[in-house]
Amino acid sequence: MRAVGFTSFGDPGVLAVAEAPLPRPEEGQVRIRVEAATVNPADVAARSGAFGPMLPAGPRYVLGWDVAGTVDAVGPATSGFTPGDRVVGMSDWLATRNGTHAEFVVLDAAAVAPAPAGVDPAEAATLTANALTAVQALDLLGLVEGQTLAVTGAAGAVGGYAVELARHRGLDVIGIGSAQDEDFVSGLGATFLPRSDDPGRALRAIAPEGVDGLLDTAVIGAQVLAAVRDGGAFVSVMPPATPPAERGIRVETVFVRSDGARLRELVALVEQGRLTLRLARTLPFEQAAEAHELLAKGGLRGRLVLVP
Repeated sequence: MRAVGFTSFGDPGVLAVAEAPLPRPEEGQVRIRVEAATVNPADVAARSGAFGPMLPAGPRYVLGWDVAGTVDAVGPATSGFTPGDRVVGMSDWLATRNGTHAEFVVLDAAAVAPAPAGVDPAEAATLTANALTAVQALDLLGLVEGQTLAVTGAAGAVGGYAVELARHRGLDVIGIGSAQDEDFVSGLGATFLPRSDDPGRALRAIAPEGVDGLLDTAVIGAQVLAAVRDGGAFVSVMPPATPPAERGIRVETVFVRSDGARLRELVALVEQGRLTLRLARTLPFEQAAEAHELLAKGGLRGRLVLVP
């Protein structure tokens, strides 16, 4: 099978399409014929060598966390899926190095869910890692109906899902984003706040007592912690930007993990029109380097997706 990978860390030019062995599903696993696979910031970080000792030099890495496709084969004693099922799933890539940027990928059945009905695979592929990150971050925050949540990067791939999921939970949401994103963020049901040099002060201007919780998808860190009330909660999506706790604020970092049961719930919300899938562009495997370059430049609204 063909797969996008690299044999040494470096710029996007290290990526290449090459032949790889066809994986075989073991007990409790399914093999998926990949129709679409998202390019995430974690892929860019892995390729560049930014994970350091977490990712030792290896013979060849195949990237990719998200997948949408069709079940091709099931392993022994595997229930819930049969060949021909259209599915979405997520690879716990840092733990398994099992990338989805390939023509086939094997995942645990517990990491897979039926694909949203009537949705193009490229759009469906944008759901898994980003929406799971958002919902798992909201779980960490532990806010209840009627409380106030601020989301930095509210128009981003994770932030947009977080706003919609928080509104679904009955939270009041303040979404921080660039001026061009006001209509989108407001349309999700959030109070829009434009980005500024002092987001903590800007948030306090509209929430003087402080917000109950803050999800920092824009990786601002300590500067925005000031907007959280004493005893509130703060969740970061990247460890280097996770500030030390202060004023009794509970500070945590979300590390996304696969969860097929939760993914089924998210798929249902997509089918109900409560979650907005956003696809920026599709590119063939052969243009993986271009996808990495585009993602690194920033400014995208939605995800880049590779197709075999």
